[in-house]
Amino acid sequence: MPRNRLVDLLTVAVLLALVLWDLQQSVSIGWYIAVAVVYLSINALGATVLSLQYFVPVRSRGVRTDAIALTFDDGPVPGKTEKILALLQARGVQAAFFCIGHRVVANPRTVAAIHAGGHLLGNHSYWHGKTFDLQTRGAIAAELQDTDYALTTALGRKPRFFRPPYGVTNPMVAGAVRRGGYTVVGWSVRSFDTVIQDRAKLLRRITQSLKGGDIVLFHDYSDCMLDVLPAFLDHVAKVGLKVVRVDELLQEKAYE
Repeated sequence: MPRNRLVDLLTVAVLLALVLWDLQQSVSIGWYIAVAVVYLSINALGATVLSLQYFVPVRSRGVRTDAIALTFDDGPVPGKTEKILALLQARGVQAAFFCIGHRVVANPRTVAAIHAGGHLLGNHSYWHGKTFDLQTRGAIAAELQDTDYALTTALGRKPRFFRPPYGVTNPMVAGAVRRGGYTVVGWSVRSFDTVIQDRAKLLRRITQSLKGGDIVLFHDYSDCMLDVLPAFLDHVAKVGLKVVRVDELLQEKAYE
């Protein structure tokens, strides 16, 4: 049973108990307000913390303890993604790119280069709009299908991996995920490379607790990330870890 359903049932049980109590003796409305506040707080936390798997199952860590996986979101970005690919090729490293559908359509050569480099491509919605998760279940499913079509046209294979924009989920997103049969891939190391501009601070953040099984989240368009990536890969090798594709780390099929 999804965790949100369990919380729903527990909340209903608590409310029924309050009503029964209220029938026997007057209960302050503050109790009802408190239950509502707790319920809404839990749902807000579950919606924004992907690793809690509150609305949908999420793979945020791998089963291998000797390796990590690199993932890059929001591409392909002309002039940026190509630099990442060159660096990864020079290091003999394969990664996963969770792509935005309309950027796949606009940049077919870059998508082909990602695939040719042995990297994995996954679904990251078609528009990555700020209100992505506020759409209806059908509208979200349509976005994912459009991105699948764009990637399938480019690769000849349909992706199974999906990463929700902003890492936000809710019942509408969960319904679309179930409809499409996706495996939701999260992360265990969030770099915040779109916010952190200090190279030393960024490197410290992504290395300080790195361990086998970690899935690291980067973004194609971060210049700071690109500057730090060589040092990060040096650190990975120094601590005796390998870099493998996320499908290998999770031991899951990446394509249908």
